[in-house]
Amino acid sequence: MNRLLTVWGETLDREHPLQEYPRPQMRRESYLNLNGVWSYAIRPGDQVPLRYDGEIVVPFAPESILSGVERQLQPGETLWYERKVVLPEGFRGESESFRRDYRDGGWVETSEGMQSDRVLLHFGAVDQIADVYWNGVHVAHHEGGYLPFTADVTNALSEGENVLCVKVTDSLVNTPHGYGKQKYKRGGIWYTATSGIWQTVWMESVPQNYIESVEITPDFDLHRIYWRVRSPKPVNAKVVVRVNGQCIAEDWEEENGKGWSLILPEYFRPWSPEDPYLYDLEITMGSDTVKSYVAMRKFGTVEHEGHKVLALNGRPYFHNGLLDQGYWSDGLYTAPSDAALIYDITTMKSLGFNMLRKHIKIEPLRWYYHCDRLGMLVWQDMVSGGGPYNPLVISSPLVTGIHFRDNKYRAFGRANDAGRIQFEEDMAATVKHLYNCPCIALWVPFNEGWGQFDALRVTIALRRLDSTRLVDHASGWHDQGGGDLRSYHIYFKPLKMKNDGRRALALTEFGGYSLPVDGHIHGKKFGYRMYKKAGDWLSAYVKLYENELIPLIKSEGLSASVYTELSDVEDEINGLLTFDRRVLKADGDTIRAVNRKVRF
Repeated sequence: MNRLLTVWGETLDREHPLQEYPRPQMRRESYLNLNGVWSYAIRPGDQVPLRYDGEIVVPFAPESILSGVERQLQPGETLWYERKVVLPEGFRGESESFRRDYRDGGWVETSEGMQSDRVLLHFGAVDQIADVYWNGVHVAHHEGGYLPFTADVTNALSEGENVLCVKVTDSLVNTPHGYGKQKYKRGGIWYTATSGIWQTVWMESVPQNYIESVEITPDFDLHRIYWRVRSPKPVNAKVVVRVNGQCIAEDWEEENGKGWSLILPEYFRPWSPEDPYLYDLEITMGSDTVKSYVAMRKFGTVEHEGHKVLALNGRPYFHNGLLDQGYWSDGLYTAPSDAALIYDITTMKSLGFNMLRKHIKIEPLRWYYHCDRLGMLVWQDMVSGGGPYNPLVISSPLVTGIHFRDNKYRAFGRANDAGRIQFEEDMAATVKHLYNCPCIALWVPFNEGWGQFDALRVTIALRRLDSTRLVDHASGWHDQGGGDLRSYHIYFKPLKMKNDGRRALALTEFGGYSLPVDGHIHGKKFGYRMYKKAGDWLSAYVKLYENELIPLIKSEGLSASVYTELSDVEDEINGLLTFDRRVLKADGDTIRAVNRKVRF
């Protein structure tokens, strides 16, 4: 197996990796990044280390090259982290606290005087079960490897040096939690398992009563922005909308933290991949202020030339995308830098693609921010779980075309009640976490039967969580007749599909044409259709689009396509980019010329 480094990994600052503010839609002035060199130890069971094994670079998983460890955490083992933390002078300040009382027929805010700020410790993601200790005090327990969590360490703070310790266990076996495409024995479409801290660790100081979250919903038709502010104690919130620094709307909450702002016609500007326009938001509640952004856009379907098709802002819009696994040759789950995230998005956009399907992974919020500001639609998969999977259920439909009812829980790897409950809880948490991201156009709860169950009911639950986006309820196969898409995966056959007349037709995975590039191969060579010469590979790619895919747009109203894939991943060499992102296999002008034809 070759150790492939990206250009960003080669120049990694081990002491200060990934320093960018990790939560772009809820920014405060207070910020302390804890990424860098920590101590680590791996021990059997719950054994507490008497000394640490060495250094690990956070936030890279111990299995990755950039962590400096390159060791797989096994079931039954515990990964321990430790680092010292000294808060900068003035980091924890004082803020004025308010209370709200109902008097004389209305709400009145009264100052309670100045109080010391609280100190919050944030983890972007830790895979899979984490316990956090601050100066020996247990401050947080979190389960699940893909979503953020926060510890309030205020009451455990000491003057001067503090000790942060994190205990992590991780298992892909008999777990109710989602694990996606991770495998202890990687190969083919299954990749190296990652463990531990893999997103930014950071701290902030907030008032005693602070803004915990903000939910932002654009109403494209009414030119309104609906918002809801949540906090420990209700205090009137104010939202200011700005364009180029100029205030264009200023509104106070009406009740329960809810309110709305009107965008006047002269300031109304729709968001699209061609014009990714963002409005700035400033939300103030008492002594707390956070900054965010919003876009005016609308996802749906419309009738077009006799077919139901996907629409953006009320008009037919073809989603021309790529499958994006989000793996890196040196960082695995974690990109080596913010610039690396930007590179993937801008490179694919420069080739003429307007959508990325984020496949069975949840990225750091900065990735979605870059899609928002650069103009890239996102289809967001939920992280799959369950298992072990039955090959007849998850593989044979690719060849046979046979679909099964998904109430056969055992056949779909979902016999465990706790796992099904956990999936729906994680789905709700994922929607809440990513709800404000303008770029997300569609949710994908299930893919190719991996842990699929009750997809029709789950889709109803998903629509209750978010009615503003589309749903591909069963991507690929085991179609239950629901969702907004008639969704096909086709790899080994000609592209033949029929529009069912009720849903938009979408080719949600196809291609997978494989080209090895000498010096950029990670291990074995795996792909769906192998080519030795770049010219033959590119010629086949062009014929696939021009002879098979593009005609379906006219004849069947094909609305979306997802080519496999953005980059190689370990053994899988289906990418337009190599795994280390150093080589674009395709001639850019040729790909752009093809993509100009992929439209309504």
